[in-house]
Amino acid sequence: MKFDHHQMRQMTQGLNSKSDKMRALAKAGYERADIARFLGTRYQFVRNVLVQDEARSARQAVAKQSPNDNLPPTKLRLGPDGRVVIPAAFRDALGLAEGDTLIASIVDGEFHLLTIEAAVRKAQAIVRQFVPEGVSLVDELLQDRRREVEREEHNG
Repeated sequence: MKFDHHQMRQMTQGLNSKSDKMRALAKAGYERADIARFLGTRYQFVRNVLVQDEARSARQAVAKQSPNDNLPPTKLRLGPDGRVVIPAAFRDALGLAEGDTLIASIVDGEFHLLTIEAAVRKAQAIVRQFVPEGVSLVDELLQDRRREVEREEHNG
């Protein structure tokens, strides 16, 4: 795709991070070198962001294809400094990579590890129990914020 500074600026307007801008421009078909020039960054940075995204997408696709519940229970050993290695099959099933964050907890004497995505799903399920059918918390929050702004403007 031809390097079009004006069009690229329009496409990235409202995006906060350079990484988000890189993703949007790459999705639109711009070359990595053009993206790097437009954002005033190194080609390698653009490449790393896009390659990592591709790898993450591939891991997530594999995780969706392989049912996590089919993995047999596995014995693990506690290593030096309390370290435990998560077997590759488990990491692959959950789409985990080095540097990913997990949430650890103890429930009924059992040690639990959750991915961030799983923790978010659990939190959403808990909140959903207390929100009546047809109620949008986002809409309510926006309404509350608008009323607050009106009060501030009226009292300001």
